[in-house]
Formats: sequence, C-alpha cells, structure tokens
Amino acid sequence: MNGFLKGADLSTLSEVERCGGRFFDLDGREDDAINILARRGVNHVRLRLWNDPYSETGESYGGGGCDLNTVAATAKRAKDLGLSWQLVFHYSDFWVDPGKQNLPKAWRGLSPQALEKAVYTFTRGTLQSLKARGLAPELVSVGNEITNGLLWPDGRVPAWERVTRLVASGICAVRDTLPDSKTLIHLDNGGRPEVSREWFSRYTQSGGEGFDLIGLSYYPFWSGSMAGLEENLRSLAAAYHKPLLITETATGHTLRDYAAFEGLASDMRKGPAAGEREAAIVPYPMTPEGQAAFLTALAALIRRTPEGLGAGLVYWEPAWLPVKGSGWASAAGLRYLRDPGPGGNEWANQALFDYEGRALPAVACIQKL
Repeated sequence: MNGFLKGADLSTLSEVERCGGRFFDLDGREDDAINILARRGVNHVRLRLWNDPYSETGESYGGGGCDLNTVAATAKRAKDLGLSWQLVFHYSDFWVDPGKQNLPKAWRGLSPQALEKAVYTFTRGTLQSLKARGLAPELVSVGNEITNGLLWPDGRVPAWERVTRLVASGICAVRDTLPDSKTLIHLDNGGRPEVSREWFSRYTQSGGEGFDLIGLSYYPFWSGSMAGLEENLRSLAAAYHKPLLITETATGHTLRDYAAFEGLASDMRKGPAAGEREAAIVPYPMTPEGQAAFLTALAALIRRTPEGLGAGLVYWEPAWLPVKGSGWASAAGLRYLRDPGPGGNEWANQALFDYEGRALPAVACIQKL
C-alpha cells in the first residue's frame, strides 16, 4: 500500500452484477467495472463486512449481502489486478453509521468482557480465513463511522473507556494476525474539525493508541465545508502525525429520477440520498462535469495536508447502478432494522457510471488525481 490511494468502495458490485448491471468504459466498450476503474487509475478497493447479514430463515438483508465469502470473492478480483484492499469491520449484521451501531444477533446479551473477546475472536478469525485464501487486506478499519461509538449500548459515546477497549480489541486482533497490515479508525463529519478533535482527545485520554491511519468520511452535502475539511486534516496531522485517508466520499452527477431503472414506482422509494436540497449546499453542480471537478479539487486539497500525510481518498460505491433487486435493504433487512422502508438504491446518482452503466467524466480524471 504505497503512494496516494485512489480507491473505490465496491461492496455492492457482485450484487449489481447478479441483478444484470453492465458497465461500459469511456470509449463505449463493455467491461468489468473493476477492470475499467483499475485501467483509469484506481489502485485500492474498500469492502465492508457484516457478521451475519441473513434472517433466521436465511433471507439476505440486501445492500450487497456483505458476508465473508462475498467480500473474499471481490477482494480476489481486486488482488488479481494488483490492487491493494481495505476490509471494514462493521461489527454488526447490517449497516452501521453514526445513527446506528447495532449488536449482531450472536452477541446480544454478552457481558462487557465477553463482548471485547467476541470482537477479538471475530476479527482474528476473519483475518485468518482471508490470510489462508491469500487475501490478507493491506488496511483494516476497526469499525465504520464510529463517531458515536460502536456496539451499542455497551460502546456508545460518552462511555469512552468502553469505546476504547472495544476498538483496542479489534486493533490487537489485527496486530496479532496480520502484523504487516495497517489499522484505521474511521469517523464521519470530515468537514467539522471540532468533532474529530473531541473524539481523538477523548479516545487517547482513555488509553487508546495503536492505530496507523485516521479515516474520515467527507460528503459535501452532509459533512461540512471543504474549508472545514482542510482545517481538520491540518489539525489532525499536527496532533497525531498519522496518515489521513478520506475513506468515504461522493457527490452527485445528476438529479434525474431513476425509479424506473430499479423497477419501482416513484411513490415506493425515498429518492436519492443527494437530491435538490443537498445540491443547493454543494459547491460544485450535480452534473457529470461538476462531479469530476469536485473529485479533482478534493484530491488537491488532500495532497496539501502537512507532512505529506494526505494518504488519498476512496469513492463510496461508484458502481452501484439502479438495477432491480439491488437496493440498500431487502424486506428482511428492513425488518431487521425496524425500518418502514422502502429499500431502493438511493445512491445511483452519485455513482461514477450513469444509470445505464456508462463511465462518467470523473472516471477519466482519476489517473491525474
């Protein structure tokens, strides 16, 4: 894992392909999405892992069905192309983010000490399995957007000692299993320096250490201003002297509705995660050209990080096309989260391919980032 990372989170790719998604390079030639992105400069793939993303009757929760075998299959495709990859432990059976960090079914009712052991055992066992397949990840994220903690309620902020001990269990498992792999702590709100400052101050005061990189999510419509992001990167570099990776980012290329592509009626979906209200906040228009301009400006901002600590960026789900059957949650997934739904894609207008799978101008600029 050398040089500036130009990454892509491809966690739903295999599901999109199973549902009939097709991809076309800038010259119109049909190809595998990973081949297209690698040819255009992507050198890193990020993949999320859920503990047991199935109902008690075996129904997939959807969202890419990110179990270990699914992750391993995509990781192999990336490795075969010479790309490095990042494994993201969600430590849940389904999505986690700052608004939800649900215990997996198998860990419900565990004592604090047993929960720490479960984190260690699950992390170590997963990495041993990947290592045995020749798929050891170069980078491991212990948790996903853990700004408000992980494995609630035990590890929910402000229980900083519990948060720290749970994260330490994961980091220790990585070190014990794959000593050459790097560990990453991932927060959201990359454009709000006060959030990162508070989190890492509390974490280190509680004895937290041992991580190799700091990861931040930066979505221009959710995560604060680009000036705030630059300030955050400078502040974290000065305080911790660790490489800083924008481990999730994206912006829209259109506001056009894509319900028809998903096979859903317009009144049966929530609409895009980045719509008209969000577009009014973003400093670049939600057009193909605006998307490319944002990506270019973001990479330049990261490269300005002091001490050369700007490690790169990862575009979140650039290949999540609006195809029928590949939404953020299946009926079983909605039941698991007690979410009324619907479970459509909601992300397609932020992919780096249009709704029919054709590469957008942002793909052309990756090589120059």
